[in-house]
Amino acid sequence: MTASGKGKLKPGDTIGILGGGQLGRMLAMAAARLGLKCQVFSPDPDSPAFDVVLNATCAEYADVEALELFANDVDVITYEFENVPAATAMVLDARRPVLPAQKILETTQDRLIEKDFVKRLGIGTADYADVSSVETLQSAIGRIGLPAVIKTRRFGYDGKGQAIIREGDDPAQVWEDLGTKSAILEAFVPYEREVSVIAARGADGTVECYDVTENEHRDHILKFSRVPAAISDELGAQARAVAEKIAHALDYVGVLAVELFVVAGNGGPHVLVNEIAPRVHNSGHWTLDGASVSQFEQHIRAIAGWPLAKPVRHGAVVMTNLIGDDILDYEQWLTVPGATVHLYGKGPPRPGRKMGHVTEVVPASNK
Repeated sequence: MTASGKGKLKPGDTIGILGGGQLGRMLAMAAARLGLKCQVFSPDPDSPAFDVVLNATCAEYADVEALELFANDVDVITYEFENVPAATAMVLDARRPVLPAQKILETTQDRLIEKDFVKRLGIGTADYADVSSVETLQSAIGRIGLPAVIKTRRFGYDGKGQAIIREGDDPAQVWEDLGTKSAILEAFVPYEREVSVIAARGADGTVECYDVTENEHRDHILKFSRVPAAISDELGAQARAVAEKIAHALDYVGVLAVELFVVAGNGGPHVLVNEIAPRVHNSGHWTLDGASVSQFEQHIRAIAGWPLAKPVRHGAVVMTNLIGDDILDYEQWLTVPGATVHLYGKGPPRPGRKMGHVTEVVPASNK
């Protein structure tokens, strides 16, 4: 789609990206290889995505005049994070196509609405309940049981805005510590492993899924992604079918990630949906070096109205996040055979901050 809503982007056209972090940076780099320009909008003057584009707008997301000028300079708009303010999306959507669409944000920005959406599709999730007070929290605990996980309905990521409630904990204190008026309580899932599916859906409705990724978290932050996941072919097909069904139901254009739990069952392992991320995703970073087309290029192709590629994995892949002070040891990776180092150009390392990643690929012939 172009600014007129018809046809496709052509080389030389401009994509607007909301958000200036590493995802925006890698989207802009993928677009450049395809001959497309990018302009980044971010309130942070130190945004690493600013380093790789010619034009950038540093302004608050509530700055309507800056948003209008930004929209005038681009042909289509996308985003690198899902918590785009609704008012921002509305201002931009009135002027240029915003992909994925604003209505998708309304579904995925709220954990309760997202869970209800997934449930309506007949896809399994952990048991959950809406929580708006200490009384409703106690009632939800009575129904769901403990341990359970309480999460804010909005604005949580990398473990922020959530807590595990165990037997003996004081629900009133947990509620006060969470500091919100709207939350969701989820049953604790005794999962065998955490996996994700990166799926791309084009403007023509075509869907291409990458191989299922197995993820390992440390302190609620993704540390390792391994592909292929240690699951059966049948379970992998089930996970990809779930992602494809969600993409079609959302009428999605672009790349999305579906995070899933693999859980045991009487009929064998099956998957439950944990969360949907309506954007390129950390667990898809392996595709930059481990597949014939990256998640970032697929996203650019989709929002430009171009055909999607059919991804081919190059071998067994491990992606390691460089978090906080991990970045100080980046040189140790530079001589590792099969390793590719990606540094995001951020400032000083902070605990829990993603500073870069390393992809290690073992070609299939070497396995």
